Amino acid sequence: MPNLNTAENNFLNQITQLVEENISNEQFGVSELADAVGMSRSNLLRKIKKITDLSASQFIRNVRLKFAAELLQEGSYTVSEVSYKVGFGSPSYFIKCFRELYGYPPGEMGNHEEPDEQQEQVTETEQEMQAPVQKKKFPVLLLSFFAIAIIAAVLYFVLRPASETNNRIKSIAVLPFLNDSNDTSNVYIINGLMEATLNNLQQIQDLRVISRTSVEQYRNNPKSTPEIAKELNATYLIEGSGQKIGDQILLNIQLIEAKTDKHLWSQQYRRDTKDIFTLQADVAKSIAEQIEAIVTPEEIKRIEKAPTNNLVAYDLFLKGYDLLGKPTDENLLAAIPYFKQAIKHDEEFARSYAGIAIAFYLLDQNKTEKQYADSINYYADQALFYDSKLPQSLTAKALFYMEHSEYELALPYFEKALEISPNSDVVLIFLVELYVNYLPNTEKYLEYALKGLEIDIVAAYDSSAASYSYLHISNAFIQSGFVDEAEKYIERSLDYLPENLYSQYVQAYIQFAKNEDLNQLNKSLLTTFEKDKTRLDILQEVAKSYYYLRDFETAAIYYKAFVDVREQYNLNINQSENGKIAVSFDKTGQKELSDKYFEEYKTWAENDPSIYSNFSLAFYYSYNGDNDKAIEYLKAFTKQDNFHYWTILFTPIDPMMDNLQKHPEYKKVFSEIESKFDAYHKRIEKSLQNKGLL
Repeated sequence: MPNLNTAENNFLNQITQLVEENISNEQFGVSELADAVGMSRSNLLRKIKKITDLSASQFIRNVRLKFAAELLQEGSYTVSEVSYKVGFGSPSYFIKCFRELYGYPPGEMGNHEEPDEQQEQVTETEQEMQAPVQKKKFPVLLLSFFAIAIIAAVLYFVLRPASETNNRIKSIAVLPFLNDSNDTSNVYIINGLMEATLNNLQQIQDLRVISRTSVEQYRNNPKSTPEIAKELNATYLIEGSGQKIGDQILLNIQLIEAKTDKHLWSQQYRRDTKDIFTLQADVAKSIAEQIEAIVTPEEIKRIEKAPTNNLVAYDLFLKGYDLLGKPTDENLLAAIPYFKQAIKHDEEFARSYAGIAIAFYLLDQNKTEKQYADSINYYADQALFYDSKLPQSLTAKALFYMEHSEYELALPYFEKALEISPNSDVVLIFLVELYVNYLPNTEKYLEYALKGLEIDIVAAYDSSAASYSYLHISNAFIQSGFVDEAEKYIERSLDYLPENLYSQYVQAYIQFAKNEDLNQLNKSLLTTFEKDKTRLDILQEVAKSYYYLRDFETAAIYYKAFVDVREQYNLNINQSENGKIAVSFDKTGQKELSDKYFEEYKTWAENDPSIYSNFSLAFYYSYNGDNDKAIEYLKAFTKQDNFHYWTILFTPIDPMMDNLQKHPEYKKVFSEIESKFDAYHKRIEKSLQNKGLL
């Protein structure tokens, strides 16, 4: 890299060599590199960011991709083989990353002398994954045929009657199966049959399958079928009951059309326990056939695949899985021995390995000290080794990366799991968490949040959960500039839980987006804060509103209270707020405090791995009078196109930007940022409309 001193070049060469020495080891990430080079993780992150302007994860990924490009140039390996050789567990994720870095997919490597910046848009085919890389040639006539076929397909989907489109949306809820036996010790078997039916249906792309958490409320609920269907927004309901009698399973299944309460189909199954997997597959396939769902050959193959050939192992697994479904620490610790016993009877039982990894992750979740990281990795790898296409195996591996805060590495595993099981509410929950908290992407956040709401209907049984679900969706909409949609969902949130203070202050900001009245915003936030003065998040928002009003005396009072609590409890939160805190202290003559928080703000901004690093530094240099440097950082930010609406709304009124607004290039640069956001907003709107989510 240019302009690096000898020490920096030597450091880059050293860490590059370490990555290359571990190139095929998918688990060699930031923590492993830090250990190998003898640095703390945080110091490594800062140093790589300073030298390369990349996050450590991005740096490692780019080294892998450069190595991959060299292998592809040789032409001896398929794309899939190369992806595994350079440590990518997912070929599809490898293709995505390669295209992002080089501007073309790896399958076109043979068409290029060396990686360059050409932007060729070529669709990857299955041949890319199976055949050695080579240049593709198509006769002009064949290309013309493809073009005609594509146009015909587009016209069909655009012009076909709306009723036909709507009829393809088939939502189904599998209600908890009832135990017909007086022997309560066999309940886990009936629950297992219900769970298997649910899991099999979740793998069908053509269905919208309501989550287990949403239907569990009806286990002992006397509500009528139409009431349940309305609450779950389901077209069809599945009712089941059964019992185990000796070596036989008796299972009764009914398919009900929700709108008419009409029983469309019913079947009684009597099977030997050795045929339990065939029974589970037959139930799912029969239901899909009755409602005329499209089931692909790949989906049929997955549904028919038995999880194990050992019935003793499966019985132990069901006992553990029943406990895993009620994830208290006590139940999780009780579930793990059942899974381990199942593995003793079948050492290739991927579901049991995955169950252990997931249980360990849940035990560690929200704990400061992680106890089970190594165990999660071991059992996730075992699950993947024995079944790399099992959604639970992929989820388990993703959770290992979540445990280590390697969010970019977790993402492809979650997305692959969702591809295989499109109705998995668990995977959707984690994808929403990733895209809102760790890899900010409002478009993806909205897509997965809205999909999640379709299958995880919480409103009927948990008003608090419903309120927060609608809150998150409202927040995603306002971040993307959809003010009316945001207002609609925040009102729903408050309908379910009027005392939801988070929703109250988000509503205040939505109102500001409509009328840009800072005094009203300040008044609304103060009203919310009066209801609970222990809320640190609202305290900060009140301080911020005074800051924007340029009442720095009052802002400083609230900010002082905020930072005192933050420091008292050693909370590493809201570092982005330190710039506003520093300005408020500076304007009120508290120079020492101001300098402290400006320095912390600068350090945070320089090491911020998000898209906002350059944006934040523009604010810093603007306030400190270096407008030329500030405008360069603002120009760098114009390369981004996935940023929040608040960027557009608050930048013009932020005191930190007063100096920069005098710069002759400011209006042009900020206008470009506004244009980028407008294009981004329109793209999201079109995408959500095409997916039927808006």
